[in-house]
Amino acid sequence: MKDQNSIHPVDEMLPFGKLFTYGLQHVLAMYAGAVAVPLILANALGLSQEQLIYLINADLLTCGIATIIQTIGFWNMGIRIPIIQGVTFAAVTPMIIIGKSHGLQGIYGSIIVAGIVTYLVAPYFSRLLRFFPPVVTGSIISLIGVTLMPVAVRWAAGGNPAAKDFAAAPYIGLALVTLMLVLFFYRYFKGFLSNIAVLLGLITGTLIAIPLGLVKFSQVASASWFGITTPFYFGMPTFDLASIAAMVIVMLVVMTETTGDCIAVAEIVEKEIDAEDLSRCLRADGFSTMLGGILNSFPYTAFAQNVGLVGLTKVKSRFVVAAAGVILVALGLFPKFAAVISSLPVPVLGGAGIAMFGMVAASGIKTLSKVQFEGTHNIMVVAVSLGIGMITLAVPEFYKNFPSWAQVILHSGITAGSITAIVLNVILNGAGQEKNS
Repeated sequence: MKDQNSIHPVDEMLPFGKLFTYGLQHVLAMYAGAVAVPLILANALGLSQEQLIYLINADLLTCGIATIIQTIGFWNMGIRIPIIQGVTFAAVTPMIIIGKSHGLQGIYGSIIVAGIVTYLVAPYFSRLLRFFPPVVTGSIISLIGVTLMPVAVRWAAGGNPAAKDFAAAPYIGLALVTLMLVLFFYRYFKGFLSNIAVLLGLITGTLIAIPLGLVKFSQVASASWFGITTPFYFGMPTFDLASIAAMVIVMLVVMTETTGDCIAVAEIVEKEIDAEDLSRCLRADGFSTMLGGILNSFPYTAFAQNVGLVGLTKVKSRFVVAAAGVILVALGLFPKFAAVISSLPVPVLGGAGIAMFGMVAASGIKTLSKVQFEGTHNIMVVAVSLGIGMITLAVPEFYKNFPSWAQVILHSGITAGSITAIVLNVILNGAGQEKNS
């Protein structure tokens, strides 16, 4: 009989109550990001409110299925570490362009093909793992945290920079109170309660927001109790070559980001991953993306927003994130529950997000602390990759005159910085050199 102590924390099965509570914490942390893509796409394409609600339900359902595949494993897919799957923002602009020319059917046709291509090339892409020594992974993990921080800051200020009340004092005050609550629960509570500091902060922050009139429950009353997502709800997919090419480029970008996220989570949970593990992870991305095209959803990737939560709580069990996947499936099937979650005030999410995303950056700094800088070129690898990665944070329109395919790659600071770190490390240190990094 296997000694219980020999089980890695990643494979530890927790009691049901803890699984549900930790899983719910992950769902609350990523919910706003998960529904942002359908909201942006629906507004850009002029879809009706009914169609938007359908897209959100389909997204949550597929997100849950994708997360379960990634954490539990299915056939030759799933890396089996605590990674939650979400819609990639890298696909937003190409999907809007495709949608305006070919409708939702054109979007889903390109997504299905791009998912199949990703699944097929995953074993070859995973061989690039040797190009990710600590100096590269530390730079990428730090960059993930830094590039996510503006998301938390926007949430803290109300969410919509175009709104008249953006950055209003009540929003910022609520975000700061939530952040202080998270820190209080994290510092002064012990064990399980300390581990759910983010969840407690979100709940308490929401309760404080109710008398301030910042919580709107109107959507809960109007939402239906049960909703079924049917394949090809918007019509049979169409396949346009240029649209497919654009989405394949997006998925190549996504594979680079996913590789960084996988390495980040593996670092945090202290579990070594090899090329086969990464291949399983990328295959899951490809399959889930193809499934997204069938179930009226979008391309999927490892969700960086939740990497920080793993680091903050130190709960390493993959079954916790699998439980989050089950909750997401339920939210997709029961819109009434999804409406309750969506009533969380955005500033409350912003306060918690500052702690979570900062934790990602801190994890990257921790990795870099083990890197040898004296007598090596590593300082330049870190400096330039972080600098390139932060270009679009400083000036979002910096690449506006570049070809559209280049914008897809460069607009994501994580991708641009990751590619820079990989290439610079090869040039300055040599491919796969790890003894000095």
